[in-house]
Amino acid sequence: MPTILKSAQETVDIRYFISSLPLGVKCFAKAVRSHWSIENSCHWTLDVTYREDESRIREKQLRENMAWLNRHTLSLLKQQQNKKSVAMNRRRCGWDDNVMLKTLMGIKS
Repeated sequence: MPTILKSAQETVDIRYFISSLPLGVKCFAKAVRSHWSIENSCHWTLDVTYREDESRIREKQLRENMAWLNRHTLSLLKQQQNKKSVAMNRRRCGWDDNVMLKTLMGIKS
């Protein structure tokens, strides 16, 4: 985990991976960075749109169910081919039942 410092100092973290894939170092490093880029992007969107970091759910099974539901609905909202943000599309679903049904059925609006 990166160390967070209040000053502008640079930190270096070392990670070790074990893999049987016949990849070169550069290709493997690119794959790892790509994975974390997607992961960070998804986490940021879930936190901004669903405020997941502020969740007070403590029961493990309920927390896992809500995380799955949030990821699923995020996927549905991202499929909307309009110029509105994910957060705005989510609000529109709350304001209008027809928009919500179209979104849940995967009909582009």
